[in-house]
Amino acid sequence: MLPIGWLVLAVVVAILLTVWVTFTLTRLDRLHARVDAAQAALDAQLVRRAAALSHVAVAAPPDLAPAERTRVEAVAQLALDRGVADQAGERGPGGEREAAENAVGREVAQLAVDEHALGPAVAAELREAATRVLIARRFYNDAVRDTRALRARRMPRLLHLAGHRALPDFFDIDDTIPPSREQDHA
Repeated sequence: MLPIGWLVLAVVVAILLTVWVTFTLTRLDRLHARVDAAQAALDAQLVRRAAALSHVAVAAPPDLAPAERTRVEAVAQLALDRGVADQAGERGPGGEREAAENAVGREVAQLAVDEHALGPAVAAELREAATRVLIARRFYNDAVRDTRALRARRMPRLLHLAGHRALPDFFDIDDTIPPSREQDHA
């Protein structure tokens, strides 16, 4: 090959490499934006679920014992406080938010099953909040999985295409949806 041929080949390779890096960088930025949006949606649904649980404690039926009412309110408030701390960037050690959200999930599951004590509207509100958390968590974890997969590839790692952004973490909680009476009889 002539020297000019080598030069043309080098320019073509440089252009292709630049296009690939630009495409990968853009995709990585979009994935990080997707994680941020999914995290905001998940936070909103977690707050909504804790607020629904808090509403049960405040407007509890007479069948709910005062000790149980206090426990439900304390669990909801702890989850709300951990959510505010996480949004402020004060992540607690050992997954304190996950533990608080698991406690909320257990309380919601316990209360939503007993429709006749709470009333069908309140139980349906709790089940709907639990369903929304389940969906939001799945969207968030899918976004985290996709971002981690792209960042784990060799070239994005070698070229440090993610910059100084932290690797997003999965949010794992027990978000089983409490069954309704109609589902039990079906």
